[in-house]
Amino acid sequence: MYSKEAQRILFERSKELLKTSPAEPLDFNLASERVWELSNIIRYHEWRYYVQNDPVISDFEYDQLYKQLEAIETQYPDLITPDSPTQRVSPDLTENVEQVVHLTPMLSLDNSYDAEDLLDFDTSVKKLCSLPPDAEVEYAVEPKFDGGTIVLIYENDRLTRAATRGNGELGDEITANIRTLRSIPLTAGFSKYGMAKVELRGEALIRKDIFEKINARRMAAGEVLFANPRNAATGGLRMKDPREAASRGLEAFVYQLGYAVDEAGNNVLDRFKTHHETVRILGEQGFKIPGPLYPDGTAESNAGVCRNIAEVIDLCNSWQSQRDDYPYEIDGMVVKVNSLDLQEKCGSTTHHPRWAIAFKFKARQATTRLRDVEFQVGKTGAVTPVAKLEPVQLAGVTVQNVSLHNEDFIKNKDIRIGDHVLVERAGDVIPYIVKALDELRDGSEQPVVYPTHCPVCQSLLVKPEGEAIWRCENAECEAQVLQRMIFHTSKHAMDIEGMGESTILRFYKLGWLHSIADIYRLDYEQIAQLEGFGQKSADNLEKAVGKAKQNPIYRLLHSLSIHHLGQKSSKLLAAVIGHVLELKDWDLERYQEIKDIGPVLAQNVYNFFQNEHNVELLQTMEQLGVNLSQTEADRKPASATEGPLLGKTILFTGTLSTLTREQAEAKAAAAGASISSGVSKNLNILVAGEKAGSKLKKAQALGTVAIWTEEEFTELVGA
Repeated sequence: MYSKEAQRILFERSKELLKTSPAEPLDFNLASERVWELSNIIRYHEWRYYVQNDPVISDFEYDQLYKQLEAIETQYPDLITPDSPTQRVSPDLTENVEQVVHLTPMLSLDNSYDAEDLLDFDTSVKKLCSLPPDAEVEYAVEPKFDGGTIVLIYENDRLTRAATRGNGELGDEITANIRTLRSIPLTAGFSKYGMAKVELRGEALIRKDIFEKINARRMAAGEVLFANPRNAATGGLRMKDPREAASRGLEAFVYQLGYAVDEAGNNVLDRFKTHHETVRILGEQGFKIPGPLYPDGTAESNAGVCRNIAEVIDLCNSWQSQRDDYPYEIDGMVVKVNSLDLQEKCGSTTHHPRWAIAFKFKARQATTRLRDVEFQVGKTGAVTPVAKLEPVQLAGVTVQNVSLHNEDFIKNKDIRIGDHVLVERAGDVIPYIVKALDELRDGSEQPVVYPTHCPVCQSLLVKPEGEAIWRCENAECEAQVLQRMIFHTSKHAMDIEGMGESTILRFYKLGWLHSIADIYRLDYEQIAQLEGFGQKSADNLEKAVGKAKQNPIYRLLHSLSIHHLGQKSSKLLAAVIGHVLELKDWDLERYQEIKDIGPVLAQNVYNFFQNEHNVELLQTMEQLGVNLSQTEADRKPASATEGPLLGKTILFTGTLSTLTREQAEAKAAAAGASISSGVSKNLNILVAGEKAGSKLKKAQALGTVAIWTEEEFTELVGA
């Protein structure tokens, strides 16, 4: 961005200006020249510090130059321009976050985990582009930053808007906060490429060493520490006061030019041949781009561009082994088809581009000490041991609580209190104890003693035959009551927005909640008087509860926390009853007549509906307006006798973006398909949505199941 000669001149002029006083009075003409000069000098030093990570003046000297500019602008306010370095921090507070529409949708990335996945991706690209199997496709490979995604819009070379990713279509408007990031130019010369309006994608994040300093300052001040750099960064983006956001030490990498048009609104991206070329242009305009693209610090002109998938695999493996050497938290690599023409041929599904994929790094591991084991009681009475660890950073997250699952898990791994243990985050998400490091024991370690009585209500624990879990069978146990209410209102059950765990606990402590039924007879006038609520929040909660009352009965059945009764089994039951209380008259044989309901689940549901207290609870809920009758959404769609899927068995997994699961199954049935409840050799088609998990892997392993995207399904049956 700056030639060596330009940098020399700017540096020398900086030193000259540092000899002048910020309070020195200037006439208007000289002040105008000085504002222009200081602005350019300060932008240069911001680029050296925030983009190059190589400052040439001290922080104190930078502050002196900044104060000079501030002083002149105070004397002559008419000289203040929107792109002045002093305007990065706005003094105004944003009371309500405005949502804005992105110019182009922000799609998610499909994931890969090993070389085989990358080879499959390469094969898919060649098929989509009608290339021969032995053709070589060039790829651009970049670090997958673990921060907060941002979307920037520049019009006529000026930054006019910034937003978070949001849901991909809409994002939170955060322009005032983004202006505080000195790694983001307030002006950039896009016009010289014929671009009048552009949309850029990037990531806001905090360097590891800066994050440690921030937490050290917070600890010294007695403030709560940030859990990890990612949380601190994403929280900083949404701070109401931009000055608070500026204090987080945020930086931003920009990695994609996603939209560019000229004055007439014509697309100008087709003037470029490769993704790498567009990223290089961003770097020339002063943006911080993904690089250096090798962990050892090298930054060649073609850094990150691989001639074929074999080079991609080598580069990804190299990064995986050296990820800790990179100054920012990354959780993988992003592999993109470099040719923009081939990207166009590959196209996209409704939720991810077919020309890009994320290579996810393996689970992170660390060692720490097991300080203690606590026993928690769940909604079905299951008593789960939880390891209390000395806090340890693992894949960017502080881990200090890990489930030990059950007594057998502890015995099989010979885990003892005081042990050093090896911990990993499976899929960089769920903490898991791999093993105890028994070679480090000094004799002070103590075995974990499982309780014989409930740690909450002191009832005798029982271990049902065939199970590994000890249970408290007291249905009135305080812990179970609370956990059942929390689950009842959760997204996967009755989905009552605004009634999260903290709200349930608060209302319980106030004496307003004693059972699930109490959720439907809350006093919203009382709630409006609570600190942190107000009338609007109380009204919204009342609407959410009212909406939940009309839920289909499969949601209600699932919300009752009957052991082993999941959403799938709840749907099976809901499809064959007209009213929930019909189940109190069923015998065990009637339950087992339903395919996929086995004897254990049948016994659990039978026991629940033979309990007079449970029946009375449901009757009370119905009196309070909760629906107990079968709805259209509960009825299993009957398969048509003709259609493009006649004779096929289909299953949906993952999150669908344009249809609910019920709508998708109804469309499949209308097209003649039978709806399967699981993956088996009889399954013909699996429609995989976003975050498809074990069912997708099992179907792929069978090799006989056709794997469809949601888009392919809707194209066949009609959107």
